[in-house]
Amino acid sequence: MTTITDTHPSYVAGTWVLDPTHSEVTFSVKHLAISKVRGSFERFTATIVTAEDPANSTVEASIEVASVNTNQKDRDNHLRTNDFFKADEFPNMTFVSTSVVLDGDDITVAGDLTLRGVTKPVTLKGEFGGIVTDGYGQTKAGFAASTKINRHDFGVSWNAALEAGGFTLGDDVSINFELQFVLQAA
Repeated sequence: MTTITDTHPSYVAGTWVLDPTHSEVTFSVKHLAISKVRGSFERFTATIVTAEDPANSTVEASIEVASVNTNQKDRDNHLRTNDFFKADEFPNMTFVSTSVVLDGDDITVAGDLTLRGVTKPVTLKGEFGGIVTDGYGQTKAGFAASTKINRHDFGVSWNAALEAGGFTLGDDVSINFELQFVLQAA
């Protein structure tokens, strides 16, 4: 039987908090059916509690939706309104895991995503980058993952018809995570 320490000898159970300086959450959505608009969220938190058996690990995260940044001020302000995130009433998008599967470097995290007061199951698929000790003696872990959601499932349904047919925005939103965590002292 292969164990987690066979694949990742530095694996350790414990509580890990996000290192925001070395992490990013980005998204993209089709625009005018010909290209994608990309953006990021600048304020977010996450905690992972790794267990001796990785299947018993948990992930919780929160993204401040008002921190959206698409490098276009007017668009960002529109995204904060009731047409999209409704940031004044629902300031955070949250994720709470329901299962974690680690297979070598492949990771699958299923959980509940809440946006605009609507909770739906989503699955994040990605890669466990491993665990290292940095030059300051901190133990760090890296993860990359992504998911795709239908924005209408969360009540984000604003759109505008185009003269030539079709709509301004696509339905599917890709969300990508590049995250680094720091092991907390026992």
